[in-house]
Amino acid sequence: MGNLHATLMLTDPAPATAAPQLGFVAGLALHDAAAAAAPVLAASLALKWPNDLLCKARKIAGILIEGEGNPVTVAVGIGVNCRHHPDATEFPATDFATEGADVTAAALFDHLTAAMQARLTQWNRGAGFAGIRAAWLARAHGLAQPIRVRLAERETIGCFETIDDAGRLMLRVRNGGLVPVAAGEVFPFDRIA
Repeated sequence: MGNLHATLMLTDPAPATAAPQLGFVAGLALHDAAAAAAPVLAASLALKWPNDLLCKARKIAGILIEGEGNPVTVAVGIGVNCRHHPDATEFPATDFATEGADVTAAALFDHLTAAMQARLTQWNRGAGFAGIRAAWLARAHGLAQPIRVRLAERETIGCFETIDDAGRLMLRVRNGGLVPVAAGEVFPFDRIA
């Protein structure tokens, strides 16, 4: 009780290739809303690839994108820890109350509604991903840092170089190659051997 759980259904036709970009649009909207609702924490907020909002390097919110059909109907699910957070998670978690900000779910939802509309307008159903990408990268956690990426079949270590035009994480690996990652879990890594 006290946390925000919201789902936005986008039923306007969107090209299937553009649907994954919505995670970045939603991430930016969530970052904007959290910064507006808790300005004291704005400098502590960052976006973790592909779908989390961090506060002081701990997960405070997550986004889940699901789509189906042709044209695609997309559900953008957002969960934000306003009053409490889970313990014993693999990636450390926090909430606004723990961080000293009195953010109610209702107030955050109001900010999120306005921010989502603004970011969707910026994105313009795929025409504006370059701007979304640049804004997302400006708020990215771990950019140019060593990270560990857990994939379905293995784990990879490298430096988080950027995201490409499709939103894939571009990982610079030890041999100098650039590896695109479409899906995986990202964790910090303190050194690369």
